[in-house]
Amino acid sequence: MTNYKSQITNKTMVTGNTTMQKKIPQRMCLGCREMKAKSELVRVVKSPEGEVSLDITGKKPGRGAYVCRNPDCFKRVVKSNALARAFKAQISNEIIEELQNQLEK
Repeated sequence: MTNYKSQITNKTMVTGNTTMQKKIPQRMCLGCREMKAKSELVRVVKSPEGEVSLDITGKKPGRGAYVCRNPDCFKRVVKSNALARAFKAQISNEIIEELQNQLEK
């Protein structure tokens, strides 16, 4: 009987005698259009009910769009109307202000 153990340590997976790098999920920022690690970005989500909110955990159901924590990126997203295009819906100014306040925290 063969005894194989799998361990995940520091994004490296060790299976038996082989070592493989674990893939880090990449997402594109709507503001700067750069691919970054998913953990570095903030997810903005449109729920199935149509509510737009900030998703800190990354687990909320719905369509997501990603923005850097950089305030300049968020300004670029607002100016180019990228959130409205990503969600195929109009985003009110109140929601944009609320998202901006939450990002600054």
